[in-house]
Amino acid sequence: MSTNPQPRVALVTGGASGIGLAIAQRLAADGNEVAIADLSIDAAEQAASDIGGSTIAVDMNVADSDAVTAGLAQVVGQLGQIEILVNCAGWDDLMPFVKSDEALWDKVIEINYKGVLRTTHGVLPNMIQNGYGRIVNIGSDAGRVGSSMEAVYAGAKAGVIAFTKTIAREAARKGVTANVVCPGPTDTPMLQGVVAAAPDADKVIAAMTSGVAMKRLGKPDEVAAAVAFFAREEAGFITGQTLSVSGGLTMAG
Repeated sequence: MSTNPQPRVALVTGGASGIGLAIAQRLAADGNEVAIADLSIDAAEQAASDIGGSTIAVDMNVADSDAVTAGLAQVVGQLGQIEILVNCAGWDDLMPFVKSDEALWDKVIEINYKGVLRTTHGVLPNMIQNGYGRIVNIGSDAGRVGSSMEAVYAGAKAGVIAFTKTIAREAARKGVTANVVCPGPTDTPMLQGVVAAAPDADKVIAAMTSGVAMKRLGKPDEVAAAVAFFAREEAGFITGQTLSVSGGLTMAG
């Protein structure tokens, strides 16, 4: 396994379960010191304990600016300046747009879009000052091609993609890269929870996989592999890119 020449301090939001946990595990295996930030501190502490080493847990609600500021300060105090930021925290509730309301819009945007703004705004100045940084934002193929029942989520993820490209341009000569990994339908606790709440769960899974060339759900480890690549020093000439890990659901030209 390829590793970084030196350990880097990595923060993974939403890192206590699903894709985030797989990313935290992979970054730690690559030799980095990892902070697992999550809304569930108990789950984050368990994940940090399971990974071991210098991995730490951070209580962070990315929808709360004060909580993000406090969480970032904890990471810097315990591990040092954050050099790798992975924004994985996310949330959605499947429903037709016409049945949604502004409370849902606000929650989806606060978590999936503004959460990315908050953490990036907190770590980017030091990355620029130190001349090194890797930002990897978890998007979604919903943000590339749209997705029925996920109108606001898809819009928020499209915003993440455009925001990441802009950060990539602004920081391109400062040693900082910014890229997006877009999972397709992936077997995670969040997805299982969303599906379980649907009246016809089997049909929901079938619909999710029908457009996937491989005809299956993705695995968190498969997404983590792409994130780990962007996070490495050797990927320093790659920035502003959007990579789908979706079994062929989206094939960009």
